[in-house]
Parts: sequence; structure tokens; C-alpha cells
Amino acid sequence: MDKNSNGYTFGFAIVMVIVVGSLLSLAAVSLKPFQQENIQKEKKQNILASINVVTSRSEADALFSEYVKKQVVINNQGEVVSEEDGSAFGIDVKKEYKEWKAGAREESKLNFPLFVCNKDGEDYYVVPMVGTGLWGPIWGFVSLKGDLNTIFGANFDHKTETPGLGAEIKESIFEEQFSGDQIYANGEVAFVIMKGGGGSDNPNGVDGITGGTITSKGVEEMLQRTFEVYKPYFEKIKS
Repeated sequence: MDKNSNGYTFGFAIVMVIVVGSLLSLAAVSLKPFQQENIQKEKKQNILASINVVTSRSEADALFSEYVKKQVVINNQGEVVSEEDGSAFGIDVKKEYKEWKAGAREESKLNFPLFVCNKDGEDYYVVPMVGTGLWGPIWGFVSLKGDLNTIFGANFDHKTETPGLGAEIKESIFEEQFSGDQIYANGEVAFVIMKGGGGSDNPNGVDGITGGTITSKGVEEMLQRTFEVYKPYFEKIKS
């Protein structure tokens, strides 16, 4: 065999592509269950973080079972769809939001999960949400106290926001502003994010991020749209 011939070179390249491609495909299939497990554990960590329970990935399953006492799924009318254990956790709000924005899913077909937690004898209601920042998806978990109005904790994340600007939504200096503020005023969603909108003078608002106005308004839109859906359900369980 002439190893210097063009035929040998092309043949060798084709064999290597097939071998490497097969190995990568095998690795992707083999690692997928571990990737899914890590995604689920991270989701549990984020839900717990919204009620100020910080946990490692190895402890996430146990602490999630300890603190999350009930899972509820409602529709866009605030009507209960399911209260089965695991029903809310199984909903991929990012996927549903993406399909809705693309017109592939009707708004009436969207599912809205809710996690009812108990910590130190107090009930907290964790609402997952997803929206759009300047450069891509943003998402988060916001917990309410037992009055179903006062924010207890919030944690946000993003995919492609600019470091030092829109990406600041996931930093504590932004998230900690939310604690103690209220979503509703006179029965309507009143929460806003704006320049100079925070402080003790405004119980329904926090300061936006300097240089990250569009992403800040994306967080505001995400909260307003999401909590508008949950309003009838909250009013029902409070009555």
C-alpha cells in the first residue's frame, strides 16, 4: 500500500471521521442520563435558593423532599390542572415559553408550575418564570410569603447577557432588592423595575441595572406577565 498516495490519504481521513464521530456519538448517548440528572439537581438547587436554602448538588434531592411539600400546576386561567407529586417539577417552562413565542403552542395550552414549601414552620410559594433579555432567554424563581404577595426571595439567571451589564440580574446586589417588596397593589400586579424605582418609598419596585435597561425591563415583563396568570389562583386559595 502506497501511504503517500491521494487514495490512502482520503481513505485514512474517512476512516478517522467515522471512528471519531462514532466515539463522540457514543459518549453523548452515554453521558445524557448524567446530564439530565445534573440539570434536575440544578433546578432543585435554584428552587431551594429562592427560599434561602443553599445546598450542594449532592444534597439537592434530600433537601428538596424536605422543604417542598406540594406541587401544583395551573393553566393560564389560574385553574388547577394537577396537584400530583412531581407534576410541577416535570414542566419545562423554558421549552413551553419558546414554543409559545414561536407560535407553536397556544397560550391556553401553557402550564404554570408552583412549588409550596415549608421552612421553619412558614409556608412559601415558589413561582418559576421565563422571559427575554437583551441577547436571549432569562429565567428565575421568585418565592412569596404566606400572604401570597410579599416577595421572600428571588434568583435569576440568563444565557447570553453581557457581563457587567444585563448579566448582573443573577448577582446578589440585584436579587436581594426584591426581598420584602410586594407584587400586587389593590388586587393588581404593580411590580416595576426602573431607574430609582426601589427603596423604602416604593414597596412595589426595585432599581434597574445601570447599563442593563433592556434586560431589567425583561425581568419586569417576566414578573408582571407571570404573576398576572397566578393572581386568580392566589385569590382563590386566600378566600
